[in-house]
Amino acid sequence: MIGRFPRHSDAILPPDQEQALDDRDPAEDEESSLPEPEPEPAEAASARPDSAAIDLSAPVNPLAVGRGVIARHVRHAPKGPGVYRMMGGAGEVLYVGKAKSIRKRLLSYTRPVAYDSRIERMIAHTADLEFISTGTETEALLLEANLIKRLRPRYNVLLRDDKSFPYIAIAGDHWAPQLAKHRGARAAHGRYYGPFASAGAVNRTITALQRAFLLRSCTDGFFESRTRPCLLYQIKRCSGPCTGEIDFAGYSELVREADAFLSGRSQAVKQQLAGEMEAASAELDFERAAIYRDRLAALSAIQSQQGINPRGVEEADVFALHQEGGFSCVQVFFFRAGQNWGNRAYFPKADRAVEEGDVLAAFIAQFYDDKPVPRLILVSEAMEEAPLLAEALTLKAGRKVEILLPQRGERRELVGHALSNAKEALGRKLADTASQGRLLEALAATFGLPRTPRRIEVYDNSHIQGTNAVGAMIVAGPEGFQKNQYRKFNIRSASLTPGDDFGMMREVLDRRFRRLMAEAPAGPAVADEEAESGDDTAAASPWPDLLLIDGGTGQVNAVQETLAALGADVSVIGVSKGPDRNAGFETFHIPGRPALKLKPRDPVLYFVQRLRDEAHRFAIGSHRARRKKDIREAGLQEIPGVGPMRKRALLQHFGTLKAIERAAVADLAKVPGVSAEIARKIHDFFHEGAT
Repeated sequence: MIGRFPRHSDAILPPDQEQALDDRDPAEDEESSLPEPEPEPAEAASARPDSAAIDLSAPVNPLAVGRGVIARHVRHAPKGPGVYRMMGGAGEVLYVGKAKSIRKRLLSYTRPVAYDSRIERMIAHTADLEFISTGTETEALLLEANLIKRLRPRYNVLLRDDKSFPYIAIAGDHWAPQLAKHRGARAAHGRYYGPFASAGAVNRTITALQRAFLLRSCTDGFFESRTRPCLLYQIKRCSGPCTGEIDFAGYSELVREADAFLSGRSQAVKQQLAGEMEAASAELDFERAAIYRDRLAALSAIQSQQGINPRGVEEADVFALHQEGGFSCVQVFFFRAGQNWGNRAYFPKADRAVEEGDVLAAFIAQFYDDKPVPRLILVSEAMEEAPLLAEALTLKAGRKVEILLPQRGERRELVGHALSNAKEALGRKLADTASQGRLLEALAATFGLPRTPRRIEVYDNSHIQGTNAVGAMIVAGPEGFQKNQYRKFNIRSASLTPGDDFGMMREVLDRRFRRLMAEAPAGPAVADEEAESGDDTAAASPWPDLLLIDGGTGQVNAVQETLAALGADVSVIGVSKGPDRNAGFETFHIPGRPALKLKPRDPVLYFVQRLRDEAHRFAIGSHRARRKKDIREAGLQEIPGVGPMRKRALLQHFGTLKAIERAAVADLAKVPGVSAEIARKIHDFFHEGAT
């Protein structure tokens, strides 16, 4: 069942008894079948956390305490369908599940039978429960998926790297619609095509579509300000509607052809273009024939880049799951309009005991929580609740959705292709994880850390003479960089001297660890105990095992003082750059030990360099984003030598601030009133000077 534990691995009752329990009429569950509160045995009273008669000298069995908590809530649990949440002692959500009868499901957790170790931990940690009743089990499944994604309970199968997919959009609110990449809510009027697996796939397709259909990709503001065609018109990637190079009827025909191609009628479009090319050749209009020839070549390029293009599958998503070494990989392929629009690999977090079909079902339920659902979903594994999931997705989409496990034919080939990609992706992931694990072990041995770090946080600052100061934190662990954990800190203190790196680092660390101590007051010790007990979820602890600081003794001392004031005990290493900031000559500063250097080809040195460079990249990017925002608000006059007249000339020449930023010095110098020296200052302002 989606969002609950597999029947065969973690059932509280034997399968036949549990089935009988699930099939029983809720009306048969009399109050007398539940644990009676009066009279209460002494053993139960001693195991109950809120009892006033707790015997402090008696050993406490956490599993019995958890069973008691669940048993007390069973009496008040709804008999109908809904969602239940199991809560920990600190109020955190441990698990979200759905059931046809919440009372029956919870009652099964109170049975004193053999447990899976994962379930024992979950029950032992349970301190409270919450219920939400729904009208049907289908509604419960949709609500469960939504809550799992929002709350991210530690004992559920979790969809990770849940970034929205990009689409191609053709605007519908302009006489000359724009062809553009779109990601996020579909607020603007227009037609959307997708999803595509990556931004790169969208960009390549848009470039080819520009060559094939000559649709504009510029913004409306740029479009309205043009007095002559831009470079895209000159290189035959735009028809030039901004300056009247093509009329409304001609451009509308291009839009119709692009819509037909993206909607799956590619053969009809190609046949029409081929006919136009032959007609132009017959009329000896070879220049026009060459235009049609180039457009046909662009369409062929799009289809050749897409790999497999099924003949009998118009619209479908393909999900293939492969498990190995305790890890899971789900490969998702997108087919729209009879074309392959790319694929993406996911690595959901799931316990080793959860079967493949249950992992895949939980993944799909969460995957479509905020995405459009196709008419057909092909899967590689049999799922017990596929009919219920299909019913829920049909309700969400407003039209019939099928979930199929193909056994033969082209659909089976598509699933097999996705499965082979899942195996390869997981193989690469395992290899990277093993390599990363060896590097972390070597890092701990080299610097004498008390344990192999599971979470490393790297800090860096970026500013220009103290302006737009930003602190950055990146996170790395056994699975590499954890980009969803990255954080940036806009330096707020008005008392800091501009350029005071020590003060900036103090502010960043103070804000980071004050919030961490409020969110996870138990600290890293609890995560260590859970890891030793075999709890796989301990790796998700927000507490770092090691802080890497970009700087020398001064920065390390500032960090140590801040941590000591907060009462946080975390290992700290400072990394200062070598002479002339050359990589390979870094010095490492460890509190209480003399500074040391590593051999130039030491793998640990390369590993630390990668961490430091990633932190520097993230800090610089965050600083530049903040600086660009200020430039947009203050105008280009912030650049020395650029006043209102030059600003107007630059914008008239390039159209947008982004185009000015990308321009080379020679191009900037061509703007009237901009000398070579001013052009160099403008270029340097956008590309140099960040620390």
